[in-house]
Amino acid sequence: MTILQTRRHFLASAASAAALGGLSTLLPALIPGAVRPAWAAAPLRLAVERRVLEVMGKPASVFGIRQPDGTSGLFLDPGQRFLVDLANRAGEDAVIHWHGMTPPYAQDGVADVNRPLIRDGASQGYDFEPRPGTHWMHSHHGLQEQRLMAAPLIVRTTEDRREDAQEVTVLLHDFTFKDPAEVLAGLTGGTMDHGGMDHGGMNHGGGHGGGHGGAMPMMNHSMDMKGMGDMKGMGGMTMAAMDLNDVEYDAYLANDRTFDDPEVVRVERGGRVRLRLINGATSTAFHIELGALDGTVVAADGNPVQPVTGRRFGMVMGQRLDILVRLPDEGGAFPVLAQREGERQRTGIILATPGATVNKVAGLADGAAGPVDLSLERRLTALAPLAPRPTDAAFTIRLTGGMAPYVWTIDDRPFGEHRPLTVLKGQRVTVTMVNESPMAHPMHLHGQHFQVAALNGTALAGAVRDTVLVPMNGSATIAFDADNPGRWPLHCHNLLHMATGMMTELVCEQTI
Repeated sequence: MTILQTRRHFLASAASAAALGGLSTLLPALIPGAVRPAWAAAPLRLAVERRVLEVMGKPASVFGIRQPDGTSGLFLDPGQRFLVDLANRAGEDAVIHWHGMTPPYAQDGVADVNRPLIRDGASQGYDFEPRPGTHWMHSHHGLQEQRLMAAPLIVRTTEDRREDAQEVTVLLHDFTFKDPAEVLAGLTGGTMDHGGMDHGGMNHGGGHGGGHGGAMPMMNHSMDMKGMGDMKGMGGMTMAAMDLNDVEYDAYLANDRTFDDPEVVRVERGGRVRLRLINGATSTAFHIELGALDGTVVAADGNPVQPVTGRRFGMVMGQRLDILVRLPDEGGAFPVLAQREGERQRTGIILATPGATVNKVAGLADGAAGPVDLSLERRLTALAPLAPRPTDAAFTIRLTGGMAPYVWTIDDRPFGEHRPLTVLKGQRVTVTMVNESPMAHPMHLHGQHFQVAALNGTALAGAVRDTVLVPMNGSATIAFDADNPGRWPLHCHNLLHMATGMMTELVCEQTI
C-alpha cells in the first residue's frame, strides 16, 4: 500500500450559511472547487471511478475510490490532516461518507437539502481533523455501495508507528453480478423507484434524490410474497435462512478477490501482523477465523479496547476490528478466513512466510456457520471510556418491520415519516434500541462515537464504537456526549434494510 505524505493546512474556501431545520445554529457549507492560495500545499486527491473487476473468471463493471497511483482509499500518517479533493468520475451523481470520521456536519458525506450530491464530473473539497483508527469510505447514495463504491480509510497513530507489526488491511464485500436495483426489486416486489432513492434518504425535500420530494419511497404493504421461495440464487431471499440473510450473493470478496485467486501477503517468520479488518459488505455478517493463529483484538471501530484473545471473532456490516497475530518461528501459510453467518461460503487472504507452500483454500467451509452474536461485544472494554455523569436525554426506539412485506422501519415509521431524536450539544445521551423485528440489525450512528452501555438489558462498560449489533429479540443501549452539532443519520447498516426505511436522525442542536 502507498502512503502519500504532504504538509497540511486549511483550505481557503468561502463559507455560506445554510439554515438547518430543527437546529438553532447555522453550519458552513463547503464550496466545490474552492480556490486556494498559491502557497497552499496540494490536498490529497481521490476519484470515484468505474472499473472492470474479474470475479470467478467473469468481468463485472463496478466502482472504485482511488488515488492517482491506483491505491484504493486513504492511509494517513500520525498528525496528517484530512485534506482531500474528491473528484466524481463515476458517470452518475454520488456522495462519499467517511465512515468512522466525526467531521463537521457539512463534510459528513450524506446528501440532504443543505449538502448536495457531487454531480458527475464535479469535485468536492474536504478539510477536517481525522479520527485515528481503522475506518472506511463508501457511497451514501442509492445502491452504489453494493457495486463496490467503497475503500479503506486508515488513520495511523504515533503508537501504531512504534509498534513492531506489519499492517495488513482487508476490506470484505458481498458481490452480485446483478444490478442491485434488480436484487432489491426481487425482495420488494418491484414497488420501489430505485433510480430516485437517496441511500440514507437525508433529503428533507431538497430534491437531490430524484422525484420523491425527499421522502423515502413507500412499499406496497399489500404485497404478498407468493412465488418468492424459488428466488434463491436469483438475487432474492434465501428462504431457508431468511432470518439471517436476505440475499444469495454470487461471491464474497476480500480486497476484491475470492479464494479462487486470493491475495497472498508475504510476512516474516516469527513476525507480528496487525490485521485491519473492515466489513464493507452490503448485507452480510462474517465470522473471522484465524485457524492456527491466536489473535488479540486491540481496537473496535478504530477505538482501542482492552486486549481480547481468540481465534474466532464476529463482525457485522460497517464494523472494523484490529487484530494482532504473531507468526510462528517455523513459518508457513496461514489463511485468514471470513465465513458468512448461517452459510458455508467464505473468503479471505493468506499470510505466507518466505518459501512457504500456499495450498488452495476451498471457498466453502465443511459446515455452515451459526449467527454472529454478542459474545465478542460482551468481552470488549474501552481503553478510554466515557467519564461517569448523569444522563441528560434518554431515548428508546424500536426496530420494526419484516420480510413480508419487505419493509424495515424504526418505531413502525419508514424514513421520511421518522421522528428525530433531538438533543443539545454537551448533553449526555443514551439511546436504547429494542429489536422487535425478525432479523438482527447493525445500527450505525453518524457524527458521534458511542460507548456500548448495555446489551439485552445488562449494563456494561463496553467498547467505544460507531456500529453495534442489535440481535433479534434483543436490545442494545449506547451512550455518548453530544458534541457535534448537525443532523446525524442513525440507521441499519444492512443497505437493503436502510433502503426500505430503517433510519432516523439524531439532531444535535447548538446550545444558545
